[in-house]
Parts: sequence; C-alpha cells; structure tokens
Amino acid sequence: MEPNPDPEHHLRIDHGMPQAIEIDPRRGRFPCCIVWAPLPVISWLVPFIGHMGICREDGIILDFAGPNFVCVDNFTFGAVARYIQISKEMCCICPHLAAYRSEEAYRRDETSRDLLTWDDALRKGTQEFQHRSYNLFTCNCHSFVANNLNRLAFQSGGWNVVNVAALIFLKGQWVNKASMVRSYLPFVVVFSLGLTIGGWTFITFLAFFTFLLVGWFLLGTYCFRNLILL
Repeated sequence: MEPNPDPEHHLRIDHGMPQAIEIDPRRGRFPCCIVWAPLPVISWLVPFIGHMGICREDGIILDFAGPNFVCVDNFTFGAVARYIQISKEMCCICPHLAAYRSEEAYRRDETSRDLLTWDDALRKGTQEFQHRSYNLFTCNCHSFVANNLNRLAFQSGGWNVVNVAALIFLKGQWVNKASMVRSYLPFVVVFSLGLTIGGWTFITFLAFFTFLLVGWFLLGTYCFRNLILL
C-alpha cells in the first residue's frame, strides 16, 4: 500500500525532530494550541460558550464534531476566533526519536516513551472519541479537549469541561478584530432586539437559560462526576 501523499492529513507520528511551525490563521494552522469558535444560536445568547478543538504539532485542528467523528483540518463551526498556545514544557511528554543519540537509546527509554509525544497523545484521544457518542450536555467538544490535556498531563492534569472553557475565555487570544466582532455582534443584536421587544421578560429568560446551562456543567463536573464524560 502506498503511503498517504498528503502528510498533513495523516495521523501518524513523524519520528524526526519536528520543525517549529508558526501560527498561521489564514491557513488554519495553530500548532499545539487550543482553539475556539462561536456556536450558532447558543453563542448568540451566551457568548462565552462555543466550540473547541485542539491542534497537532503541525497546526492541524482536531475537534469532536459528532457521534463517532473527530473532524481533522476542517474546524466544524468556521474559522478559529480565539486560541491559546500550550507550552510543551508544561506537559509530561517524551521527546522525539531525533532527540536521542541512537535508536537503541530510544528503545531503552521505555519509561519516558510511555509518557507519549504530543501527537501520539492526540492520536490516542482521537481514536477513543471515534467510538464515542456525541451529546451536547454529556460528551462534547470540551470533553475531547479535556481528555487530550489530561493525556498530555498539562499542568499535572485535572482538566474538565468547565476549566478548559475558563482557560480559553480568560487567557485565549483573539485571532483578529474581525473574529471578536463575529463572536459578539450576534449577541449584541439579539440582546438589543430582545430588550426592545420583550423587556424584562427577555432578560429574565436569558438569565434563566444561562443559569441552567452553566449550572448543568458545574453540577455535572463537580457534583455528579460520572455525568459528563471525559
């Protein structure tokens, strides 16, 4: 069988030392990043909730997009709006083969290799979620990102759907001003129309909807630990 002619779409691990790749939003390349984009309808009402993915070392985006399906290099809800690059120094992963003096030294270092490379961790996470059912409330794109961050032992692990959302919201960097407008303009329009037409009734509905949505994930994450899957 001939090898895949397009290495960008191949999930295998390159045994050579990876070259440093710059973040390139135009090509959709965000090496070792968590990425975020607004969701239709939901983000119009609660703008800090959106769709997430995590990127390979070559910048290719992986995101859990549906039942038994991890999307590769085609971010499900459009262009990335926010991103945060993860330092591999804060992860517990082993170096590539090229970092060793010989293949024999690499084979002897079994303990370190059990810690995985960045791409190997993402490959294992992808394989797992390709056999998972998608559910917005119990197993979603945030679960996929948290699962991979725990595999990488980023900041010693302990990631869940709540703190990964907080991470991108508090520390995420906007791609450009247009991405900020694309994320918040629908909310401003919906809120303005709702306030004009519905007044306090709309505000009450929006507060109740936000409380239920956020409360579900907080309870499912910290009180009923088996409710939301990672």
